[in-house]
Amino acid sequence: MTPQASFQEETMIEEIRRERFSHVPERISGLVDLSFNLWWSWNPAAAMLFKQLNTQEWKECDRNPVKALQDIPVGYLERAAKNREYLRRYDIVMHRFRQYMMTTRSSWFSEQYPERRPLTIAYFSSEFGLHHSLPFYAGGLGFLAGDHLKECSDLGVPMVGLGFIYAGGYLHQHIEADGWQKNVEDVFDWEGAPITRVLDDSGSHMVVQVPLIDPALYVRVWKVQVGRIPLYLLDTNVELNMPEYRDTSRRLYLGDIEGRLRQEIALGIGGRKVLNTLGITYSAVHLNEGHSAFALLERMRERVERGMTPEDAMYQVRGTSVFTTHTPVPAGHDVFPLDLIETYFDSYYPSLGLDWEAFTALGRHPDYPDSGFDMTALGFRLSRFHNGVSKKHAEVARRMWQNIWPELPEEQSPIDAITNGVHLPTWLNNKMDLLYSQYIGSSWPSWQDEHDNPDIWSMIDEIPDGELWDIHLWLKMKLFARIRERKRRKWAEYRNEPANVVAEGLMLDTSALTFGFARRICDYKRADLIFHDLDRLERLVTNRWMPVQFVFAGKAHPADRRGKEILQRIYQLAEDPRFAGRIAFLEDYGEQLARYLVQGVDVWLNNPLPLMEASGTSGMKVALNGVLNLSILDGWWLEGYNGRNGWAFEGHPPSPDRDAADANALYEIIEKEVVPLYYARALNGIPHKWVQMMKESIKSIAPRFSTRRMVKEYVTKYYPSVCLYAGEPTDLGEVCPVERLPG
Repeated sequence: MTPQASFQEETMIEEIRRERFSHVPERISGLVDLSFNLWWSWNPAAAMLFKQLNTQEWKECDRNPVKALQDIPVGYLERAAKNREYLRRYDIVMHRFRQYMMTTRSSWFSEQYPERRPLTIAYFSSEFGLHHSLPFYAGGLGFLAGDHLKECSDLGVPMVGLGFIYAGGYLHQHIEADGWQKNVEDVFDWEGAPITRVLDDSGSHMVVQVPLIDPALYVRVWKVQVGRIPLYLLDTNVELNMPEYRDTSRRLYLGDIEGRLRQEIALGIGGRKVLNTLGITYSAVHLNEGHSAFALLERMRERVERGMTPEDAMYQVRGTSVFTTHTPVPAGHDVFPLDLIETYFDSYYPSLGLDWEAFTALGRHPDYPDSGFDMTALGFRLSRFHNGVSKKHAEVARRMWQNIWPELPEEQSPIDAITNGVHLPTWLNNKMDLLYSQYIGSSWPSWQDEHDNPDIWSMIDEIPDGELWDIHLWLKMKLFARIRERKRRKWAEYRNEPANVVAEGLMLDTSALTFGFARRICDYKRADLIFHDLDRLERLVTNRWMPVQFVFAGKAHPADRRGKEILQRIYQLAEDPRFAGRIAFLEDYGEQLARYLVQGVDVWLNNPLPLMEASGTSGMKVALNGVLNLSILDGWWLEGYNGRNGWAFEGHPPSPDRDAADANALYEIIEKEVVPLYYARALNGIPHKWVQMMKESIKSIAPRFSTRRMVKEYVTKYYPSVCLYAGEPTDLGEVCPVERLPG
């Protein structure tokens, strides 16, 4: 960023601090800066500074420090500013924070490439899952993007993020008395979120016009600081826009196809223009799915405008672009009708130096040429580096898209595999972190900085079974307490029927073996597979000596009626007295509830239709915290399962009886393996064989399926390589040319 832009942002933050947080005593005024940097969200000692101001307020504001600082009575702040013990902790945390923000030159990235100027990557994604105070995510894709930014910050990988701000979020879910999902409008709290306006040279909120779109489309620019990584978010609620354009950024994944196209134009073309307007230099683009693939068109157009031939411009754009595809599900790939593309790109495509046929060919699906303009096909054609998000998914993607490269056999299609990971500091519970540090840290003092090293995790075996089990039980009790608190709040607001109280978990048994299933509710994920044989399920959950219970959560897409029907069936069965209150469906699944679930259940259940799960990350999160996976062999679990760290079953081939066969395999494992192992207790109450499996799961999964390993793979496989195509040939020891346009 240019010094001028940096000064403007610092001025903006200082203005916010003076006006909205003038009541915060000067001695602890650093809390304001800290609250506007999400670094606090993956550093428990930083979060504790806000919680210790007033525990009840911390709960009431849903653990949002900006909101907490705004709402907390001044007396509590003044008391903290005079408390010697609080100030000691405050000074330590603030020192760590400032050192972190200033030490990019001693980061992993700079150590790997000491002779190179920073290679900045522009990372585009339609959603980012960072914290529930920023509800700009729908699920796994968004949290993968958020974890990617956090890990790049920790490793010192130079990056800038670009996404959308959705005033209406994705979907707030209210389950009505009959179990039907109702979509609830929840207006975004602009003033209570860790987000700041980006200012232009005149000091006004920056607004940028999307190039060559007629009628004109404008985007407004906001900023979220994710550790060392700036994330710029766009919205279209701008007076300059026509009324129908202003709602373009209202919701994530609009059902209206034309509104969806405008979103992707604003994100891709507008996002590229915003970075240029800000004066941000970068060498390459990484697209997280095809939603932002229009950014590649804009990069090509700019080069043609500066005098390059279309062929040379396309070559350079391809060579400096990374494209990650995430789904083998056809509905996950955006395809727009050609007449709609013509409406919006009639003034744009000639500036690429292409005729209509050559332009539309960039987005033509090789197997379905008349289907429309395919954003995934565009992403593949205008990038050189491509990857799926697990080894199996890469195989499936090569088969799906092999005709993009018709001259190559399927196995040589250039789609590599970089398996997803999760950001360990975000998803590892603090008590587990302290336990690991106690036993690993004695042998590996810097284990958290090297947590992708499998050798480190062998020390997990040194943890006494009783200590690991006690913390697991504490996390389980914490989950149930959270469920009761959520139900209390809903009862106070809606006064539900007693059956709804049962369905939403108030009668769950804290001592019973607890399975968790939490993800998007749709047909192929088969949330209701366990309900295939209700009599067999009833015997499982009502077993007097070894009871089992199931906790479900997830949202159906607003336009997915079949998903809503599956959700309703599960909810109504949870109300059925025959299941004794041991089935629950938790409303409005999001980032905060996810933390409790992935840390507090005993077993994580996953049973999609085979080859439909590209990767999955929730099972990685549970493993960090000692929870075991029971999953069909698909996605990441094909790589993660070793026969000793959980359970797996093969999906049956497609047939009318496939669900019945898969459900039977699932019941067999639960009845004959999972339940007996869980209830095989020693006289001291500890299930030692179960705990041994927990340890094996932690050791085998934590280092391999972390974003630390994942981001390092992106850096070593792709990010340096794009320099070879950024202009003149270079090698890895030379300064990489950056993309910087004049003006």
